[in-house]
Amino acid sequence: MPERLTEMLMDVWTPLIILWITVLPSIYMAPLNQSQALPSGSSMGLNGLNGEQRVLNRSKRGWVWNQMFVLEEFSGPEPILVGRLHTDLDPGISKIKYILSGDGAGTIFVINDKTGDIHAMKRLDREEKAEYTLTAQAVDRDTNKPLEPPSEFIIKVQDINDNAPEFLDGPYHATVPEMSIVGRNLTILMIFLFPFILAIIKTALPNMDREAKEDYFVVIQAKDMGGHMGGLSGTTTVTITLIDVNDNPPKFAQSLYHFPVMEDVALGEPIGRVKANDMDVGENAKSSYDIIEGDGMDLFEITPDAQTQDGIIRLRKPLDFETKKSYTLKVEAANVHIDPRFISGGPFKDTATVKIVVEDADEPPVFSSPTYLLEVHENAAINSVIGQVTAHDPDMSSSPIRFSIDRHTDLERQFNINADDGKITLATPLDRETNMWHNITIVATETRNHSQVSRVPVAIKVLDVNDNAPEFASEHEAFLCENGKPGQVIQTVSAIDKDDPKNGHFFLYSLLPEMVNNPNFTIKKNEDNTLGILAKHNGFSRQKQEVYLLPIIISDSGNPPMSSTSTLTIRVCGCSNDGIVQSCNVEAYVLPIGLSMGALIAILACIILLLVIVVLFVTLRRHKNEPLIIKDDEDVRENIIRYDDEGGGEEDTEAFDIATLQNPDGINGFLPRKDIKPDLQFMPRQGLAPVPNGVDVDEFINVRLHEADNDPTAPPYDSIQIYGYEGRGSVAGSLSSLESSTSDSDQNFDYLSEWGPRFKRLGELYSVGESDKET
Repeated sequence: MPERLTEMLMDVWTPLIILWITVLPSIYMAPLNQSQALPSGSSMGLNGLNGEQRVLNRSKRGWVWNQMFVLEEFSGPEPILVGRLHTDLDPGISKIKYILSGDGAGTIFVINDKTGDIHAMKRLDREEKAEYTLTAQAVDRDTNKPLEPPSEFIIKVQDINDNAPEFLDGPYHATVPEMSIVGRNLTILMIFLFPFILAIIKTALPNMDREAKEDYFVVIQAKDMGGHMGGLSGTTTVTITLIDVNDNPPKFAQSLYHFPVMEDVALGEPIGRVKANDMDVGENAKSSYDIIEGDGMDLFEITPDAQTQDGIIRLRKPLDFETKKSYTLKVEAANVHIDPRFISGGPFKDTATVKIVVEDADEPPVFSSPTYLLEVHENAAINSVIGQVTAHDPDMSSSPIRFSIDRHTDLERQFNINADDGKITLATPLDRETNMWHNITIVATETRNHSQVSRVPVAIKVLDVNDNAPEFASEHEAFLCENGKPGQVIQTVSAIDKDDPKNGHFFLYSLLPEMVNNPNFTIKKNEDNTLGILAKHNGFSRQKQEVYLLPIIISDSGNPPMSSTSTLTIRVCGCSNDGIVQSCNVEAYVLPIGLSMGALIAILACIILLLVIVVLFVTLRRHKNEPLIIKDDEDVRENIIRYDDEGGGEEDTEAFDIATLQNPDGINGFLPRKDIKPDLQFMPRQGLAPVPNGVDVDEFINVRLHEADNDPTAPPYDSIQIYGYEGRGSVAGSLSSLESSTSDSDQNFDYLSEWGPRFKRLGELYSVGESDKET
């Protein structure tokens, strides 16, 4: 009740206040200066009131005001009078001239220079400009001299209800689930020019069905002044969309489907499609498909298509036309998401019958993929499997498939393939830096019908591994001035790496551990992956040392990191004062003995070369003088069989016929042994067929070794065969212990561990034997 009373009072007083504001400026006049408005005798009269008291008069301005008012959007036949300026200095004989300046003076506001009346010449809009600041001044009409200082005042534009409510973000959109109950709220935030309104719309009908009508359009009207007479209004539209709920089951378009299929269809290929329509949309329309009955449940499967919501029937196992020519399936479609509120409406599923007819076909082998892309690291081991291709014979006979490589696409024979399972193996080492891609063609052929052939391209990408150490980009030789300064950059060097890491190259530079405290030079890594060589001091002299060698270790950031050591040659030279190299020849400095440094180095190199030749000659003579037969008292009789025919390396031409290795085609039969003659005689083995020209020696030896290991006629005794080239005349000497002049107890076999990984096992066996003797 108090709120209603307040609204009634506002309705009554608002027009009155507007009228008062409108009328007041038209009758407004500036107050007169009381001191000047009074007659001159008035002052004397006041003085006469009290002769003993002195009356003091304060000097006042001729006019005083602060602001005027005018209504906006006022339009009429005549300009509206805003107010009047007047000063008590005006005697009324038109000697005063009023001047107006400031915002809109002369265009919007005009003053009568005689009367001081101010008129508005145009319609004003408070929303564009709410107030105007003006300056008034009274001057003498004849001389234009100011009679009083200028005075500033403000004209304010009074607001009227001339703007209707405006929706800024309209039209609006709201949603509500279908099948909602009556009175469900829809909340909409509507924004106006200044305030905002929270509008609440409620449903008025029950069980609104989206499938029948999805969108509803509502017009919203907003009125100002509380909706009273004279107020303005604005409208906007609200689109209300019903949100789908799962209230409809799926339904097959037909109850029986027929699909013909060739017997050679690939596994997983689509055979046919069935579709169950659902009037719902989105997640509510998704359906799952299953085969619930039929004589081909193990041969076929059905999966949903995420895009079209169809049921795709695919083949799980190969078909055989001669065995069975048709299949009958019963498929079911059911909603994935079921709303429990509508479950009482019935089962959300449907069924249909599918009949599949198998047709006969005769086709070549079919690969599992139209193309293959294989990847292999460049450090992959020989004979390692890098990938596999598969194919099958779709015919009823199901002929086996044999795989091969079209050698026209693999001229260097870098790959092999298993003819039975299609596994591709590596035949030769790969180098990514030489060839990054290899494209070969795999051929699949039916063994029972060689005319049935299929081909498939295989692309093999060689992946990079960090197998190349960085090195200097070029052979660098730095020149150092004798008059150089400490910290001066002598040379800037860069490195290269044949590898191609994903994140680019990043090199680390360092000096050798023994050169870290080099007194002459230091290094500094630059941001551009280069290295700067700096001198630590000055005073370098060609007489003292002409050339300095600075080994630098360059490492990359690979895994594992690779590194190399490159030596930078720094030559001391004579330079001008500007640092320009003039001479690097050390022969200009004559040594006291009269020989240059180059001559001394040449003489020293000759002496060293002669010493090396003498040492090699003495060593070879000592090896030739060693006895070939061991002494009787050093003969070991336990489990050692003595052979007088030990291979002599390259100098021995009796123990093994080297011509066999040089010409494998000449061997067609059994090779007699040249060691101890066996007691029993066996029939010679049947020789292998001649080996074609161009066979690798290593392959030939492996074949003969396999033949010897599997020969049942081989005698059961040990035999020494020489396959290496170490023997008589070798610097390493003989590895046999048969001619050793010392016994096992006198020898130390620790040196076997220093011979490399091939002798590691032998060293472990001898070390175990020594430990057993001590225990």
